[in-house]
Amino acid sequence: MIKVLLADDHHVVRGALAALLDLEPDLTVVAQVDAGDKVVAAARSYRPDVAVLDVDMPGLDGLAAAADLHTEFPSCRVLILTGHGKPGHLRRALAAHVNGFLLKTAPPDDLVAAIRAVAAGRRVLDPSLALTAWDVTDNPLTPRETDVLRLAAEGAEAPEIAERLHLTAGTVRNYLTAVVTKLNARNRTDAARIAREAGWI
Repeated sequence: MIKVLLADDHHVVRGALAALLDLEPDLTVVAQVDAGDKVVAAARSYRPDVAVLDVDMPGLDGLAAAADLHTEFPSCRVLILTGHGKPGHLRRALAAHVNGFLLKTAPPDDLVAAIRAVAAGRRVLDPSLALTAWDVTDNPLTPRETDVLRLAAEGAEAPEIAERLHLTAGTVRNYLTAVVTKLNARNRTDAARIAREAGWI
């Protein structure tokens, strides 16, 4: 029996996925969470074989959750399920040791097959993303700049970002200036848009 953890902030989508997977004789959904920062805690409690994670979730996104999960539970295989396959997401997925990357538009049978494949140690890439993979470009931002921009994109101001990342407000402003310059953006909002479209945040 393959134990599956589902993480998606859309309750209807998560419920439908759970119902679909529970119809399979060799799959059982052992945990469902609605945010990326709940993934590792659920994995501690339920020890899933495969975690199926949405990319866009509040707090920690699915790719950051996948990286944390790999650090703490390297035996748990990860399948990313997303509504859009941005090139930057693919690169982040590889860096996070993700085992599969599938679009939400894939037929249900493909999802079931992908879960079985990653559980068996194979890698899965949605066929429609194969060409996108060629367009993957390097994220010019450092990990810390990416963290700062991600929080700024969520609406946090410099003092809040500084507190959350244990930096000074001046350092945060310096990071944001560097980000805007590196991305050739007009301002931090434009930088967040550019980074989101590329899949870097």
